[in-house]
Amino acid sequence: MKKKIFRIVLLVGTIVSLFYVPWILVWAWILPLPNSIQEQVDETLSHGFEGMIVYVDEAGKPPAFYTGGWKDREQQIPADPKSLFKIASISKLYTAVSIAKLAKANELSLDDTLADYFPELVGRIENAETITLKMMVQHRSGIPNFTDNPAYWENEQEHGKRALDFALDLPAKFKPDKGYEYSNTNYLLLRRIMDKILGYSHEQYIKETILRPLHLNRTFFSLKEVNLDDVMSGYYIGIDKDFKTNENGMLATAEDVGRFLRALNDGSVFNEGERDIYASIYEFEHGGLVPGYQSLAEYHEDIDTVVIQFLNTTDFNGYEWNLSEISINRIVKIIKNQK
Repeated sequence: MKKKIFRIVLLVGTIVSLFYVPWILVWAWILPLPNSIQEQVDETLSHGFEGMIVYVDEAGKPPAFYTGGWKDREQQIPADPKSLFKIASISKLYTAVSIAKLAKANELSLDDTLADYFPELVGRIENAETITLKMMVQHRSGIPNFTDNPAYWENEQEHGKRALDFALDLPAKFKPDKGYEYSNTNYLLLRRIMDKILGYSHEQYIKETILRPLHLNRTFFSLKEVNLDDVMSGYYIGIDKDFKTNENGMLATAEDVGRFLRALNDGSVFNEGERDIYASIYEFEHGGLVPGYQSLAEYHEDIDTVVIQFLNTTDFNGYEWNLSEISINRIVKIIKNQK
């Protein structure tokens, strides 16, 4: 009798659990692999995305662009590969390169502490006296992530102007260098440190040392620098709004991000000695996510190929992000199959 009851409970549990399986992800993963990248773009859009841009730079071939869906849904403007896109945390790569360059120039030391630059944060950020710049670059500082604070999202655009406030006076996530947790606060502070030691904006430094040498003329730091008509619209599941007018930092075309990622991985963004420093502190690809915009920038050494993927539809429940990762993985498989 006990065995029978156990089997019934197990069966009921199994049936109930099926309701919680993310079938859209399973379906996206098991679909037969298309023969072309454009077919994969079209397939990805069928999962509920409004618009998509893909840039592929295979060594020895001209860069290729693939698009689908809408740049602007309301005005029925098709996705344009030249559109500007909010690249969000991909911007951390540019910051990390800058830190490596400044370290090589002895403008800063990776062993400097947060308190060395901002003694006023002692007591407001736990362990400020022992958190080093290197730990901050590597997300090993234990500093709380301001975007994890629910209060921040009550008015993200207004609160973004004082984002650090949402990480102050909170307990550390872990002791310095004793764990890893991604924290946007690390890079907010690193950029402020750059401003302090340079005596001018970190944006200007990035322009002078990264953007101009690489001729990245379609990379910007704010909506204030661009024509809004050039920006791809952004949408959030369940919200009838275009997030294009939100200020979320850096914007770039897929091509500019792709050319930067190529330079990052082949070393041409660095001067002598800088690449070794960078390799010891950070990664060579990244993703980005803000309301309405998600992006992935990958380099695949085995096929010497850069792939940039922009999708202008998000939610923060994970499904859209997981779908984007499934999509780019399938694009890479298509490229490998064509070799």
